[in-house]
Amino acid sequence: MATVGDGASREEAPSNKRSGSTPRPPRRGSNGARPAAGSQGGPSGQRAVGGKRRQARILALQILYEVDLTGHALDDVIAHTFAEQPPTTLIRAHAERLARGTLEARAQIDPHIEAAASAFPLPQLPAVDRNVLRLAIFELLNEPEVPLKAAINEAVELAKRFGGANSGRFVNGVLGTVSARLGRDLGQHQPAPESETPPSAA
Repeated sequence: MATVGDGASREEAPSNKRSGSTPRPPRRGSNGARPAAGSQGGPSGQRAVGGKRRQARILALQILYEVDLTGHALDDVIAHTFAEQPPTTLIRAHAERLARGTLEARAQIDPHIEAAASAFPLPQLPAVDRNVLRLAIFELLNEPEVPLKAAINEAVELAKRFGGANSGRFVNGVLGTVSARLGRDLGQHQPAPESETPPSAA
């Protein structure tokens, strides 16, 4: 089964058969446990997610992550993800639209990642980073109602939460470059200077 650890430098080969558990991007610092969308999380009982769009993004990321690592059919992954973490109707619809849209647009999305991070071949990126970037670029290309800074900041938060030690900086830098190449104004958002650090580095 695939694993993604804190600052992990490799990924174990995923099994193509279900064994009762499915790969999900683990929450950093929680021994692999993953938060349910809309659940209460953390030692103080704080909400694990901050809004409907964020909950939908988390579910979409979980779906994309599993499909990427296992090759399971998208419809099957969507069905059991929502069965395990039942969302509201609105969140479910948005999460499914994000996941389906991102997968359908991969041929359009992946070249943006490859151009912005040419030093890091896409298949070698950690699966969390790869799918956070795909999800965010889908939003940049297809969700004009989502502010640019919000799309980037949300992606960075997902990368920090579910990825490795350098994932947030890496995602921030790649999306800053992609946004600039798309000709969209970044406003006051500036990628961190360490953003070109390989995501698997310690």
